[in-house]
Amino acid sequence: MSIHKTEAIVLNRRDFRETSIIASLFTSDFGKISGIFKGIRQEPGKFASSMEPFSLNEIVFYRKTNSSLHLVSQADCRNNFFSVRQDIQKIGVASSIIELLEAVMQPEDPNIGIFNLAKTSLQELEINSNPEKIMTIFTIKFLAMSGFKPHFDSCVSCGIKIMSHSKFSLVLGGLLCPKCEHKDMGARTIFRGTVASILHIERNDFKNNLNLGMNPQIKRELGAILNAFLNFHLERELKSQRVMNKISVDYAQRELV
Repeated sequence: MSIHKTEAIVLNRRDFRETSIIASLFTSDFGKISGIFKGIRQEPGKFASSMEPFSLNEIVFYRKTNSSLHLVSQADCRNNFFSVRQDIQKIGVASSIIELLEAVMQPEDPNIGIFNLAKTSLQELEINSNPEKIMTIFTIKFLAMSGFKPHFDSCVSCGIKIMSHSKFSLVLGGLLCPKCEHKDMGARTIFRGTVASILHIERNDFKNNLNLGMNPQIKRELGAILNAFLNFHLERELKSQRVMNKISVDYAQRELV
């Protein structure tokens, strides 16, 4: 066994026997790993962290070569994102971020870019009053960085640059030009402003994207397309997204009262 120190975002945790927990962690240096925290439930003071989901920690662990479950000997909480936990919409976004990491990232496949993206997104959630925009930015950048991204630069079928109206194909994973629309009769029309917003977010840094203006129509279409794309390719709906959708409906109904 070798010993390592790294930053880690907690993706989920479950009780193990009477005294311990097993946690799924997304680390800066080793990607997604599973770690066992022996005795943490019996002696909470043994670790300087309660290992809550989406908290940021510095951990020390023994990396086993013959097992995917590693022994964590030390965990110090660097940021519990307390203010995020006081806002139900922000909790929903943070939960969606870690659920996406859990669903898409492969075990022990390091990706420092995606780790920093997740860390930045959680940090911005603490201070930003627009959690929905943070989720949109995270999702678009995450899809681009993980190799999962839809094709928005040109027609996914023929490769021609699209200058006029286009349709988006979930099945083919990108835009279709007017000549290729017949290749997916289920493709949906997409606003040019939505495509432009996606490309802007892909090509600019997080801070710059926070200043990007989007009208309500484009915001709705962005949310619908990204959710549909994720559901189609993951072959399931994210649990956290279902909760966020319900919260959005509840807020909209309150505003009508």
